[in-house]
Order: sequence, then C-alpha cells, then structure tokens
Amino acid sequence: MTTETVPGELQRPYSASGLTKRQRVVLLVLLVAQFMLAVDFSILNVALPAIGRGLGLPLGELQWIGTAFALAAAGFTLLFGRVADLFGRRRLFLLGLAVLGASSLVGGLATGPAVLVAARVAQGLATAAVTPAGLSLLTTSFPEGPLRDRALGLNGALMSAGFTTGAVLGGVLTDLLSWRWAFFVNVPVALAVLLVAPGVIRESRPEARPELDVPGALSVTLGLLSLVYGLTRAGAAGWGDALALGGLALGAALLLVFLAVERRAAAPLVPVAVLRRRSVVWGNAAGLIAFLTETSLVFLLTLYLQEVLGFSALAAGLSFGVLGLGTVLGGATAARLIAATGTRTALVTGGLVQAAATAALLLLGPGHSSLWLLLAATFVGGVGNMYVIVGFMVTATSGLPDREQGLATGLATMTQQIGITVGTPVMSAVVAARAGAHPSAAAVLDGVTLAVLVNAALVLVGVLSTGFLRRRAS
Repeated sequence: MTTETVPGELQRPYSASGLTKRQRVVLLVLLVAQFMLAVDFSILNVALPAIGRGLGLPLGELQWIGTAFALAAAGFTLLFGRVADLFGRRRLFLLGLAVLGASSLVGGLATGPAVLVAARVAQGLATAAVTPAGLSLLTTSFPEGPLRDRALGLNGALMSAGFTTGAVLGGVLTDLLSWRWAFFVNVPVALAVLLVAPGVIRESRPEARPELDVPGALSVTLGLLSLVYGLTRAGAAGWGDALALGGLALGAALLLVFLAVERRAAAPLVPVAVLRRRSVVWGNAAGLIAFLTETSLVFLLTLYLQEVLGFSALAAGLSFGVLGLGTVLGGATAARLIAATGTRTALVTGGLVQAAATAALLLLGPGHSSLWLLLAATFVGGVGNMYVIVGFMVTATSGLPDREQGLATGLATMTQQIGITVGTPVMSAVVAARAGAHPSAAAVLDGVTLAVLVNAALVLVGVLSTGFLRRRAS
C-alpha cells in the first residue's frame, strides 16, 4: 500500500469553476517547463545549416544533432517515468531541469561537433526525465475530472504551440543573433523554474519503494534506442539501408524480450495489468497517430513553402504561427468538449476535423495564391489535432492510482516521442520515392501531395481504430 505526499491545499475539494491560488502557481510552473521542452523539439531545425557552417559539420552529419536528442529523449522516457514514481517526481523534475539548463549552456558555448552532440544527448536525457515527471506532478495535483481535463488541455495546447514557436524562434534567433541563442534561450527559463518550483511543488512519491526492474529497464531502453536509431537512419539513408533495418529488427526483438521479462518480474517496470487496460492501449494508439501526422505535416509543408513557393526559412517558420493559434484554441476548448460529450467523441471529432483539414491540402498548387488555403487548413487542423491529443492524455492517465501516474505519463511521453520521431522519416521517404533524387519544384509538389494523402489516410485510420477500441472498452 502506498501513499502520496501532496500539498494540503491540493487535497481540498475541487470544483470545476476555478483553481486555488496554489493550483494556479503549480500549473503555471509546470506549463512553462513543458512549453520550453516542446520548443526544444523544433528550435534547431531552421538553425542546422548555420550550425554546420559555424562548427564545420558536413551536411550529411547534421542529422546527428537531431538524432542524438531523439535517441535519448525517446529511449529513456519510460524508464525515467517509472523512476519518478519510485524516487520522487519533484526530485527528478528539478534534477532534469538543472541538467537541461547546464547542457543548453554547454551547447551554446560549443566549439566543436563532439561537444555539441554531447550537449544534445544531455538535453534529450533531461527531456526524458522532466516530461513524464512534470506530467505526473500535474495529474497527481488534479483529480480525474474537469480540473485535470482543463490542466491537460492547457498542457497540450502549450506543447503544440511550443513546437510551432520553436520553428519560428529558431529562425528569428539565428537570423538576428546567432544559432547559439537557440541553446542559450533555455538557460534563464530553466533557472526561473528552478527558483520557483521548490517553493510551490511538494514531493510526490510512494512510501514503499519496490526494487527497480533492472532487466526490464535495460531491455526496454535498449529496444527503444535501437528502434529510434533505425527510424532516424532510415530517414537519412533510405528504408533499404542495412543499419536501419538492423536497428529496427534489434529494437523489435528487445521489446519482445521486455514483454517476456515483465510477465515474470516480481516488481515489473510496466505491470502487465496496465498494458492490458484498453484505455491505455487505445489512448496511446490515438496519441501516436496524432503526433506522427501533425509533426510530419509541418515537415511536408516546410518543403512546400521553401522548395515550391520559394519562401525563406524564416518566412516558412512564421507561416506556422497560424497552426500555433489553432492548437491554442483547441487546447483551450478541449476540456469543455470532453466534459460535454466524453473523450471518445472528442477523439473522433478531432480526428475527423484533422483528416478533413489535411485532405484540403491536396488542393495546394504551385502559386502563392495557395497560401491562404494552407493557412486556413493548418489552423482548422491544429484545432482538431489538439482535441485528439488532449483526449489521448486524459484517456491514457485515467483509471490509474496516483502511484502509477509516472508510469502512465511515461508511456504517454514515449508515445509522443516515437510519434514525432517516426513521422518525418516516413513522409520523407514518400516524398523522395515520388519526387526522385534531384527533384524540380513540380516534382516536390507531386511528392508532397502524395505524402499529404498518406497523412490524411493515417488520421482516418486512427479515428476508426480508436473509435472501435473505445466502443469495445465501454
């Protein structure tokens, strides 16, 4: 039997009408941290060419700046989610923020590729610690119901807005100052959160600490590392590359070993009973497709804006500001939709809206007049995508005791990381297969159109599958 240490004020009766003063401060601190992490996912995308020139990193090696981050962030997130449950969520949250601030400073001061890549690995590890710990602090601070849904809605909105903001901010900082400021910008934010958080967020952890499932931790971490490496390698070298296929095969084998270990472990990293919960399964399935499709759509539209319409990197980044507005609106209204109709309706409605908006992009043409269609479709699609993401987070963390919230948010964060990692290589392969090795603007448009069709189809598959699984779970 475990108990949770939470602020006394947070144990008072809740009402859907408002938050207490402490709850507002706790929510603000956690949302600022999650927003900063979301910015980190995309802030370096536009800055990569400048980083290559500044550090003498060849064009073909630039992918390791992103891959190093993705490997650590996706590979360790499930492990750190469980560590947060066992050893203290606030402790891991603060430690991860300290590592993030320090590694960002090191990355900004880097004078060579090796130091920069090492800093990105540390940033990824920090993200793998802070994201599930922060989410579990949020879910344990608010009970299931309207307040938690509202908090998760705001969290989802700021995460998506942060991803979009990162693309814009990276271009602005690189053009006006230096690519180094894409790293430095994290330092004051991390420091501010570290100064405020200890005074408002109390520790949350079980009294009894079971032994950490070391075989399970090793197998799942190495399996995820291999899987993410295979995916990112395939995006750079093609899906027929031997190392990519080897990484994918090894990752799949290690994840099967992990499942076998968990069935026999006395204190499993992920209890099999949790994996058998239909809400966990279909919630994470919906989240995987939501993150996979929307983040890869940003990649596709970046290609369209720069290679077809001739936009600069900065102008292309600014064009996604409308998408950010859509995600903020979706996050702000998702909790109300869920309260009025339920999570299943929110997931299906959001998925259908996202699919329709994505399908509208099939009408994009070679002229600048298509920009209005792009802006309208991405705004509407952002609203729909956010309904799915908030529905996913509510579903994936519901029905579990507080002592397992780190596990639940770790699974949800792992789903998010894999979705972000998988999407771009898949869509990149579709475009490359259609457009050829040295494509013209017309060929790029043809490839992007096919990939948009695949993207819309995946969203529809997600709507149908999660709707079916949710009906069976009811």
